[in-house]
Amino acid sequence: MQTTATPTHCPYCALQCGMNLTPAPDGTVEVSERTDFPVNRGALCGKGRTAPAVLASNVRLTSPLVRDGGELVPASWDEALDRIAEGLRRTRAEYGPDGVGVFGGGGLTNEKAYTLGKFARVVLGTSQIDYNGRFCMSSAAAAGIKAFGLDRGLPFPLEDIPKTGCVILVGSNLAETMPPSLRFLTELKENGGTLIVIDPRRTKTAEQADLHLAPRPGTDLALALGLLHLVIAEGRVNEEYVRERTAGWEDARAAAMAHWPEYVERITGVSVPELRETVRLFCEPESAMVLTARGPEQQSKGTDTVGAWINLCLATGRAGRPLSGYGCLTGQGNGQGGREHGQKADQLPGYRKLDDPAARRHVADVWGVDPDSLPGPGRSAYELLDALGTDIKSLLLMASNPVVSAPRAAHIEERIKSLDFLAVCDVVLSETAALADVVLPVTQWAEETGTTTSLEGRVLLRRQAITPPDGVRSDLEVMHELAARLGVEKGFPTDPEEIFEELRRASAGGPADYSGITYRRIVEENGVFWPCPAVEPEGLTGDQDGAGGPAAQRGAAGRPASTEREETVGVAHPGTPRLFLDRFATPDGRARFVPVSHRAIAEEPDDEYPVLLTTGRVVAQYQSGAQTRRVAELNAAAPGPFVELHPRLAARLGAAEGDPVAVVSRRGRAVAPARITDTIRPDTVFMPFHWPGEGRANSLTNPALDPTSRMPEFKACAVRLEAVRP
Repeated sequence: MQTTATPTHCPYCALQCGMNLTPAPDGTVEVSERTDFPVNRGALCGKGRTAPAVLASNVRLTSPLVRDGGELVPASWDEALDRIAEGLRRTRAEYGPDGVGVFGGGGLTNEKAYTLGKFARVVLGTSQIDYNGRFCMSSAAAAGIKAFGLDRGLPFPLEDIPKTGCVILVGSNLAETMPPSLRFLTELKENGGTLIVIDPRRTKTAEQADLHLAPRPGTDLALALGLLHLVIAEGRVNEEYVRERTAGWEDARAAAMAHWPEYVERITGVSVPELRETVRLFCEPESAMVLTARGPEQQSKGTDTVGAWINLCLATGRAGRPLSGYGCLTGQGNGQGGREHGQKADQLPGYRKLDDPAARRHVADVWGVDPDSLPGPGRSAYELLDALGTDIKSLLLMASNPVVSAPRAAHIEERIKSLDFLAVCDVVLSETAALADVVLPVTQWAEETGTTTSLEGRVLLRRQAITPPDGVRSDLEVMHELAARLGVEKGFPTDPEEIFEELRRASAGGPADYSGITYRRIVEENGVFWPCPAVEPEGLTGDQDGAGGPAAQRGAAGRPASTEREETVGVAHPGTPRLFLDRFATPDGRARFVPVSHRAIAEEPDDEYPVLLTTGRVVAQYQSGAQTRRVAELNAAAPGPFVELHPRLAARLGAAEGDPVAVVSRRGRAVAPARITDTIRPDTVFMPFHWPGEGRANSLTNPALDPTSRMPEFKACAVRLEAVRP
């Protein structure tokens, strides 16, 4: 048995913290510090420290399950795979390829995400594929592409944050969602920088702020526009930067000027003096950043909201410059890489667009298929789930638990139950897996090798540290076996490095170009930042060329023009830690202002539903809780759901601390104990979304979609509160 430590990365959030894993004689796995990884320098949150608990055979699945007489019972792998192949084949024959849906997860490695997208389009021929990352940062991605021509969560490494002059953190509670990253904000303040936190709750992160703004949920767009109005009115626009590096300023300026401070104060609840102080703190230093997370993004106007914050950065010259810029704090472990390589309904590997004929030809050539055989774009995540049982009759689902995580969750649960056939690949028997016709037990992070891409755009290698239990196989083996049963004998290898080599070719020349990245380089360099084309002319480095490759090789869209990297004379590209320092990834190299205006959330409070609900996470649980709820230490810290409400609201309801409170929306009802605190606005309640059952927060949330990103409005909906009497 191996007894040496294996350097790898945490399976949870997009920090992808470094850790060492060592098998112990008693069969457990020990976690130890890995101080060489710069993101966490050995620090881990409770989830990371306890991650090996889910590896235990008494916690996770170790045998395929098939439904027999209404119950899930153990079965052989051949029987389970045969049933899945037959279910998918039968649906395709009766309803056509789009009668089959595929739903993936932001926790899948790049190799798995790439293979799943290829499997859906080549083997099944379906356009109906999307993933739960659509619920994570799709609005920020859409806004980034509009403004910069490229989406990467952070266009700079985390190590730049403590060196800037001011950070505006919008809708993020890093102290609970990504605890090891809080040190970057602590160091920022130690270095004399300023932290401004925007959140309707005074969270643990907000307590660290020099200035905390508590706007009404769903009004972040108005807030950003009000700040830009003041930047203009106070003469703080960086006119030279706007003139030389941007386009579209006049229309964006006109839109912002319609949002004067007193008007914004009425909408947001943030006072005019607070608005003016925010502008002063942001504009006075030489450098500054805006970082957004789910708060402003998970709205039916999330793309416009993020766009407004980007406009603020552009107007003040705070984008594409050293120690300045806009960034999005990606949530899921591989939320960035998961969408880059083919899980999204409209994308092909390398972040190519599925409706681009040149992109289709390139990827089809790598896959050895006719470009015309590839389906077009399909439905986004919520729309796909909403179509289950109607247009989509069978579903293959990997690494997601939409029964808990999807908005309007009770409705989605009914749609899943209405399917003719459901197959799930997962580590544990999640609430969604429990509804399946076939469940396959698959390997997890410590039992397999594969790459992930962190929120910095740093491609990392998770390395296998232990042997998986008997009866467990990898998702790559599952797709290999299913492809063969469905008549595709080649093109679906099971070796992750072989798949990564194909991914490199498929991504070459695309916006997310991985062609210069290898497993060896990742190990030697502690991760490689994309874009990283295979080679570049001698004498240039990635940071000299802000769009991610030598200007001489970039096409009109700011992307490397040649896809034949191996034949180009030059030296290895160093990767691109910092984007846009020279030019943006737009045809003319200029960033785009996008004019936006405030609009209300999809569902404003009224007499029947007078309170706003917002949702989020707690430090001891993760996403739908499918894994963390199986860890005793984490459950002891966060045993169940709660309703956080202000004392004035609790008094009107007649509720005391710990009393059961019902939260009711137009979509459902949830009941959880009251947690009374003055750290939340009196017109707002908060619920974490990690739990199923009676306290399921997503029974309440609104699936109203952003028109561009198709992101649901998780962060704001109208509810009423009811006391629950014995």
